[in-house]
Amino acid sequence: MRKSIITTALSAALLSSIAVHANADTDEPQGMYSADDIMGADVYFAGDTNEEIGDVDDILLNEDMQVSALVVESGSVLGLGGREIVIDTDYFSLETDTDGDDTEHSVMIDASEDEVKSFPTYDRDWWEQTKANALDAWESTEEEVESAWQSTRDAINTDDEMDEE
Repeated sequence: MRKSIITTALSAALLSSIAVHANADTDEPQGMYSADDIMGADVYFAGDTNEEIGDVDDILLNEDMQVSALVVESGSVLGLGGREIVIDTDYFSLETDTDGDDTEHSVMIDASEDEVKSFPTYDRDWWEQTKANALDAWESTEEEVESAWQSTRDAINTDDEMDEE
């Protein structure tokens, strides 16, 4: 059961995030994207499909099960030395090429070589810092929501007291 929930959530995440950025080489949209098909997809600079940056090594999801970033194993291009880099959704799109029954996915990076070199390395430190940042953001949002709720409640109570006078 858990596996089907994760699979369903991942499918929904891919549809809501990657599919929005998808460009099909055919007139017909694919409609559904599989994480399994995207894993290992070649990654290129947008506009220059001859220079491969690497391939998709992982797909990172946020708490809402939406795609937050891709992890790309960079190979040895650009002096990246085969490191795994994190690419936020703002920097990539998915292209599909359908030839008969075969569909091939490519990820296109819309960033300069210098920007790609500055993308963070996917390692334990990055992971722990990203989790801590997300938790801090959640706690801050939760406090602001509670504060807004309390302010509204106080204002309503003050208005009610004024009406009673």
